[in-house]
Parts: sequence; C-alpha cells; structure tokens
Amino acid sequence: MSGTRDRMIESAVTLLMERGAAGVSIDAVLARSGAPRGSVYHHFPGGRDEILLTAGRAAAAQVGKRIAAATDPRAALDRLFTFWTRLLAANDHRVVCPVVAMAVNPRADFPEAEDLVRETFAEWRRGIAAALGGDDDLASFILAALEGAIILSRAERSPRPLLVARDRVLALLPA
Repeated sequence: MSGTRDRMIESAVTLLMERGAAGVSIDAVLARSGAPRGSVYHHFPGGRDEILLTAGRAAAAQVGKRIAAATDPRAALDRLFTFWTRLLAANDHRVVCPVVAMAVNPRADFPEAEDLVRETFAEWRRGIAAALGGDDDLASFILAALEGAIILSRAERSPRPLLVARDRVLALLPA
C-alpha cells in the first residue's frame, strides 16, 4: 500500500470513530489525511463507499488480530478493555468503535456496509469463543459488554463503564 492510501484509510477510521459513517466524506478524508483530491479516484475508484468499506475492514482487522492472538483469554480481554479505556481517554471520550459507527443509521442503498458489520461482529465473537474454549454465549455477552461500555464511556465522558464492564467480565472467567 502507498503512504497516501494508508493515510487516507487511517483518516477515514478516525473520522468513523469521531463522527460516525455520515462524517466520512471525501472532503473530510482529504482534509484529515492531507492527500490531494486525485488520490481518491486513484486509490478508491468507488469513491466514498469504497473508502468507508476499506476503513471498516481495516479497523475490523486490527481488533480481529488482537482477538486471534489471544492465548490467555483473561489477559487478552483485560488488554482489549484497557486499550479502549486508554483510547477514549486520549480522545476526550469522543470516539466509538468504528464498526459500531457503521452499524448505526445504515443506508438502505449500501448493504455492503451492513454485511461488513454483521461479518465483523460474527468473526470477533467466534475469536472470543475460541479463546474461551467454544463458549459462544459467553463470547456474545463479552462482546456486547465491551461495545456497550465503549458507548456508555463516551456518553458519560468517563472510563467508569469500561472499568466496571472489564471487572465484571473478568470475574466470569476461570482464574
């Protein structure tokens, strides 16, 4: 990948986290990345929708790698909750999970985004379940607790929901 393309993707992920899918416009990505306008059509011939899908996939892959690398579920989940606690604090609690951002207010004419969200959450759930010895129900609960805590932490401008959710989730796991 080129540096310009990477900057554009990173900018789109950040915009997703800060403003939601509606806030990922070509102009906003260009302004944030510093890329020239012609870069859009060179790297993303599908325009805004292609940028949005690429950003969603990149964000999903980052979290997916963290989950897949888990050898100790307790430590991995603690790191995941801590990652979000720190990321929110570093951004004045003004970000959310980019995949959640894509899930909210989906466009009817953009089913690929809905597919990406559904597939991403299923992949993350399967990864967590695998780390937990196959407990899909617990994995679903943990994923819901994490994503809900991220949203509550943003809304409350406080790490407390993430810290509480982390402690409760870890208490459910065997020592």
